[in-house]
Formats: sequence, C-alpha cells, structure tokens
Amino acid sequence: MTNFVLVAGVWLGSWAWDDVAPELRSAGHGAHAVTLSGLAERQGVPAGQQTHVRDIVDEVERLGLRDVVLVGHSYAGIPVGQAAQRIGDRLARVVFVDSAVAADGESFLDGWPDGRAMVEGSIARSGGFWEPQPASDYAGQDLGAEQVARIVSGSTPHPGATLTEPAVLARPLGELPATYVKCLLDGPEPSPAVARLLTGGDWRLVTMDTGHWPMFSRPADLARILLAEAEAGA
Repeated sequence: MTNFVLVAGVWLGSWAWDDVAPELRSAGHGAHAVTLSGLAERQGVPAGQQTHVRDIVDEVERLGLRDVVLVGHSYAGIPVGQAAQRIGDRLARVVFVDSAVAADGESFLDGWPDGRAMVEGSIARSGGFWEPQPASDYAGQDLGAEQVARIVSGSTPHPGATLTEPAVLARPLGELPATYVKCLLDGPEPSPAVARLLTGGDWRLVTMDTGHWPMFSRPADLARILLAEAEAGA
C-alpha cells in the first residue's frame, strides 16, 4: 500500500485535497493531507520555511508511514523536496504538482524574481503575510465560479518567512525519484530549474491540460496521475 502525503501551496490547508484523497483511498492506498503551520486551522502558529519541512517530516514519522509518495503543489514543492531527503527509506517517490523546486541556499522568492516585488509588498503591508489573491486572479485556470469561490473563501494569509528563508538541501534534488506534473494553462513549459532536473534519469514529466490548481479543476485526473506514478515508481 502506498501512503500519499499531500501538501498544498500558499494560502491553502489540507482541505484543498478533499476531492483527491477519496480517489486515492478508494484505490486501496493511504492519503494523508497536511496543513502547514500558520495556515487554515493552524493559523496563528509561527512558521518559517524549516517549520514547514518539519511539519511534513513529523506527519510521516508520527503516523509511522512507509512507501511514502510526497506530493507538493506550488510553493509546497519547496518544503516537500527538503522533507523527501529527510525521511530516508520511507520515501518511494516525490510528485511535484506545478510547483517550485528547492535549491540549496535559495528561497521561494529567489526562484520567482518576477513576483518578488509583489509578494514582498504584500508581506510589508500585512504585517508579515502574503495576502490571498482575489477571485479575478483565478481567471483562465480551468476553474468554475463555484471552485473559485471555494478557494477564495478557504484561503488564509500565508506566513511570509516561509517564502523568504532559504532551503537547506543535503544533496542535489535531482537524485530524488520524482515526477513533475506541469499544468499547461499556467505556462506551456517547466521553469528552467525544473527543465534541468528533468535531464537526469530520476525525474519524469507529466502534463495536464488544466490550470495551476488541478486538485480543484481536475481532481479525478490528478488522482489517476498520482496512482500511476506511484505504481510506475514502485
């Protein structure tokens, strides 16, 4: 049995996987969605980037999980990549869902120079948080009005320190057994950092014809990809 550990990106909690986790469980696997510190029901908990790494590692260890497929969406690819290196032989595979990828000594914002000024401005205005985006910013991402409303109503401010603190990698990220899921409506090509990782022998690329939030726009399709990648990597 595979144990999927699911971690959503900025502003979101474990609830973001409510349409994906049942699909994984119905196939006979474990599905464990994680809310990172400072978000959703864990608002008010102080958090830096390494706090989020520990959140993921602690969940795996607390539940005694093995044959773990770590799934990181968007920002969560940064702490998930680091956590994958810290759970040892419990790890089966990592799936990065349209996500950022960690680089040793670099922050999330270092990997997104075009967005740095906007995010830093939000952090400064809001007392240390990246404020959730409005409904209008979800246009063109394969989301219906109800799905957008669900995301917007459930989003909470994201702790800014997690976005500005550097990642800490023990070894190159390309050594992980990994799959990168590229959501084509959010851009037709992986980032240069991801493209470099895909040139190694341990990473695979899968594409989805949807936007940046496939757990809402195409949950059944995303679940099928996760199941297939876990089986292929076994």
